[in-house]
This record gives sequence, structure tokens and C-alpha cells, in this order.
Amino acid sequence: MKTSVQSHINVGLIAGVLFVLLTYLVVSQQTAISRPNVVTTVAQWLSNTPNKQQFEGLGETVVATKEQQIADKQLIQGPSETEKPNKVVCSTEERLSDYCEVDGDVRINGKAWSVDIVPSGWSSSERREWKIRPYSRRSASNVDKLNVTQLQDPAAAPPCTVTHHVPGVVFALGGYSGNAFHDNADVLLPLFLASLRYDREVQFLVINRVQPWWLGKYRLALRRLSRYDVVTLDGDAHVRCFPHLTVGLRLHKDFGVVPEWVPGRRRVSMPDFTRFLREAYALPRGAPVSPAREPAGKKPRLMLIQRQRTRRFLNGEEMVRAAEAAGFEVTVTDLVIDAAVDEQARVVNSFDVMVGIHGAGMTNEVFLPPGGVLIQVVPWGKLDLIARIEYGEPAADMGLKYLCYNVTLEESSLLELLGRDHPAIKDPDSIHRKGWAVMFDIYMTKQDVRLDITRFARTLAEAMDHLRSLQ
Repeated sequence: MKTSVQSHINVGLIAGVLFVLLTYLVVSQQTAISRPNVVTTVAQWLSNTPNKQQFEGLGETVVATKEQQIADKQLIQGPSETEKPNKVVCSTEERLSDYCEVDGDVRINGKAWSVDIVPSGWSSSERREWKIRPYSRRSASNVDKLNVTQLQDPAAAPPCTVTHHVPGVVFALGGYSGNAFHDNADVLLPLFLASLRYDREVQFLVINRVQPWWLGKYRLALRRLSRYDVVTLDGDAHVRCFPHLTVGLRLHKDFGVVPEWVPGRRRVSMPDFTRFLREAYALPRGAPVSPAREPAGKKPRLMLIQRQRTRRFLNGEEMVRAAEAAGFEVTVTDLVIDAAVDEQARVVNSFDVMVGIHGAGMTNEVFLPPGGVLIQVVPWGKLDLIARIEYGEPAADMGLKYLCYNVTLEESSLLELLGRDHPAIKDPDSIHRKGWAVMFDIYMTKQDVRLDITRFARTLAEAMDHLRSLQ
């Protein structure tokens, strides 16, 4: 009788334990993802339960089933909010630029030229490394590389000494910066595109033997993009930690925007960049003078950029008379390289047409009011392609009317200087094959031009017709 009662008690105990176990598993189904140790907890519970042998098979089946359910949910939902994995996109194979975009725990030490991506507790990523040149043109060989490492072990990460609560963007100076074209095309435009989504809540970090004057020269543009002072990483001993970090600037093309490549949901194009510059420098004019809508006697203004040392206009006075005859108010100027950007921007913005010979001065097109005209005079020597890519296509993308005046051999001083039998005259391609330095020395340094005024007058008439067409 006693044995029978004991048997019933054992059966009841087993049934009760099974009921508790199944209830636990049903409830834990809802919390398995946010509690990744739930499987271990069930296994431990089973291992400490009396009559273990009676439940071993059931326990193994339940654990295996729960592991599969958890794995399936991870594929759909990912880890919990407290254990987000790092999202890493690094590219060293694009035609122009190296860059990385990293979400998660990112730590940078400027003194060590290192960026460490720290795995979350949920991550089991393998160690990966990239060498990133943080200047937008990979061809700028005088820019050192940052070591970007995705760590395996969180314990290997250096401890934070400064924690930033906004995203960071790391970029390099040096390279080709210091030239007006490259300052805008290689640094300011890519920086604008990388940071626009953050609405000024972004920390800029600059590296690579930084020239202090550069940051001062473009301080108004930088301040328009970020509320925070730029951090110079050269020699910086801090380990700076970020929730998101962009390493390097992505160049879309020589001077322009591919809207589909812009981070964030906004579709951005070159008029957005020139609008940003007008706002940064408080430029008043967003449209040119049009004779069709202005009071009688108000003339469109034309700026003639006269270089002083190379690529000079040898008949500048004739060019001025031709422009005045076409109906323009004309000013001749030489845009000084080291002039304050805000002052120069206001001067250029006050004009409707800008005329100049191919060179960095053409970059001032960014300050012309949309709808204005850029007339680029292209020296002789098969320079039309580079002139179009660097200034012509960007001008059109900005909403300007672009007109190109290609200099003929008879208009170039090289004909008299070198003679018709010189290779630079007979075969310009042979000069280009010798490399940039040789080409630049001959066609950009030794050449002045004397324009055919009759031809030039036709270009001026086209510019005036465009302004008259504006309503």
C-alpha cells in the first residue's frame, strides 16, 4: 500500500514538474531574444532537477528547439536594442576615394593613426583591417593612411578618454588642398555631402599635418556645417569614442554630385551646395540681372579676371571694349589667391557674368548667382576636356549658363615662342603623354593668349541673349 502511494506521489511530482517546465518554456518564448542566456538557464535548470534521467531526452529536445527558434528570430529581428551590432561599410576599390562608414562603438586615436571598431557583446565578428587614406582623392600620395580595425575581442579596445555623443567625420588636409579648386572639389563639397544629414550635430576631425590657416580661411563654411570646433588629430593622445564615424571623404566625380550616393534620404545636387555657400557667406544675390525684367539703363555686370603672371590676356583692353559694346558693365580684376573667402565671395556674387582663362580662379563660379554666366577661355593644347570636367560641367550642374571659348593656335603666344615645328605645336598629344608636369609647364605656364575679338564678341552676345531670356 505504501509503495502504491509513493508511486502515485512520484507520478504526481513528475506531472507537476513537466507542467512547470512547459509553462516556463511558453513564457520564455516571448523573451528569448532579449535574454540570450535563456537556453543556458533551461539547461542549468534541467541539470539541477531531481530524477534527471527521466527528463534528459526531453531537455535536449527542448534546448535544441529553443536554439533554433532564437536563431530564426535573430535573422529577422537582430539583437536587442542594448546589443546592436556594428554596421561597417568600407571601400578601398572605388575609382577616386577610400572611405569607411561605421555604426556602433568606434574609437579613434589620432596619435596612433588608428580607428578601432569594438564588437558588441552579441557580436562574433572576425578581425578585419583596412588602410584608409582620408583625403578624397586616392591619387594624393602625400597623405598618410589611417588603420581601421574591426576587433574580435572587446577587451582589446583602448579605453575611451573622450566620449562624443554626436557622429564624427574624419578628413585629411594636405593632398592638393590649398588650391581653390581642390579646396572646394576635394574637401568642402565632400564634407558638405557627408555631414548634411546631421543638421550641424556632427564633429569634424582633421588629420595629416594640418595647415592652421586652412581651417581659418574656411571657418565660416565649416561653422555652417557643424556646431562644434574642428578637432585636430595630429598628435592627439586621446581615445575619442563615437556612436557613428565616417572615415575619409567620398568624391563622387571631379567636382560634382551623384545624388544617389548622398548619405541620408535627401536627394542633393550642386545647387544645394552653392546655396549652402551663399548662406555661409551671407551672399545677397540669388539671381542675375536680366535686361528683360530690370529698369531701363540697368546693365548686367561682367567680371573679367586678368591673371598677372601666367595665362594672361594680351589684349584685355579690347576685350573690355567688346563687352561694353555688348551691353555689359565691365570690371577687370585679379582674384588674389590668399584673399579672405568671404570678401571675395561677395565681390563675385555682385556680378552676373564671369570671364576668365582656365585655372583655379574659375572655381569662383560657386559664388555667382544661379542663372548667371561663366565664360571659360581654354588655352591652346588640347585642354578642352579637362576644362569641361573641372569647370564646365560643374557650372551647368550649378544652374549657370556655361560658354566655352577655345583658343586657336593663332591666338596663342606659343606659336611665336616655340615655332610651328616644335612638338608642343605639331603634336600636343606627345606632350600630354609625358605627364602632367610637362604639360602644365608648356601649356599652362608659358602660354598667354590674344583673343580674336570678332569671335569673342559672338560669345558675349550669347551670354547677353541668355540673360535677356530670364524671366
